[in-house]
Amino acid sequence: MGFLVKPRIELYESLKDFIKEKELGKGDLIITNEYVLKPQIDKADVPCDVMYQEKYGQGEPNEEMVGAMLRETQGKSYKRIIPIGGGTVIDISKLFVYGDGYDLEEIYAQGSVLEKKRELIAVPTTCGTGSEVTNIAIVEFKAKQSKYGLAVSQLFADEAALIPSMLNTLPFDVFAASSIDALIHAMESHVSPKANEFSRIFGRTAMEKILGGYRKLRESGERKMPEDMKDFMIASTMAGIAFLNAGCAAVHALSFPLGANYHVPHGSACYIVFEETFKMYKELGADISPAEDALAEILKCDKDKIWSELFDLLGFILPRQKLGEFGTDEAKCDEMAASAIENQQRLLKNNPVELSQQQIKTIYIRCI
Repeated sequence: MGFLVKPRIELYESLKDFIKEKELGKGDLIITNEYVLKPQIDKADVPCDVMYQEKYGQGEPNEEMVGAMLRETQGKSYKRIIPIGGGTVIDISKLFVYGDGYDLEEIYAQGSVLEKKRELIAVPTTCGTGSEVTNIAIVEFKAKQSKYGLAVSQLFADEAALIPSMLNTLPFDVFAASSIDALIHAMESHVSPKANEFSRIFGRTAMEKILGGYRKLRESGERKMPEDMKDFMIASTMAGIAFLNAGCAAVHALSFPLGANYHVPHGSACYIVFEETFKMYKELGADISPAEDALAEILKCDKDKIWSELFDLLGFILPRQKLGEFGTDEAKCDEMAASAIENQQRLLKNNPVELSQQQIKTIYIRCI
């Protein structure tokens, strides 16, 4: 029974404290977004090179955006890469650890054998992806209409630097979608056949922190940013550790064709298919009792009410979109189901029960 926590995890009071303590300077490259960096610190006070991801394309990572960024750094002898951002920025930055001389296709084809040449210090600014503690980089290849993950040991950050105050400027809906993504990480890893006592401790604690925070918001009657974001940031990292070890499954597998076809942000795409995927598990007789037992205790309700209580709570935090809003029809559902089967076996093998293409299509149709 194996269990891994790879990056060193550190907490910092502020971005300024982080920059000072890490002694950033020549040989360092920060990859971030201008809207992330500007509220925290003036660029003139940053003692190293800065690359703004949005100058190379919008949305989640795709081959055009990442390829342009890799070409921009050719010939520069960076020793440390410091992504400051959400999953997009951190996933992109992992691909810079190999140094110069490789394009994106070479990295995805040979990433398992290429040498890691640069240190990676990941600073998450959302509370959802867990990318700071995983070895996965997800990139959309538009020509194939799907997203692909590279999961190799070289992509682990050397340090995950947690700065809870970085979350304070998030729009509420971004916070909601990203934290729901973290909740799904915890729940999918909880029912994975790879789960063990250690991964479930991290997943269970993440679920407690996220759902406890949501219940406080509902009790207040307001959809507003929590005053203390530390628990949500820690929960996201803990959920990342849980799914690093036990894996995510069909919810994430089904989300990727949605992102590729409709450019739905990742957390929202997972949220769309979350409920119907777990319903399908139950219909097929999968053992999802570890998640149900945890939810019953956390939500303080009977087991026959946990799913309605969970999705009522999530509905208060963030209204869920329907696939019908994007013009999805049965033919498109069939196409996306085929894409999931063809391209997402890395994730589907972590299901608590095997799903056929027809069953995946049914999930999509029920989400219309």
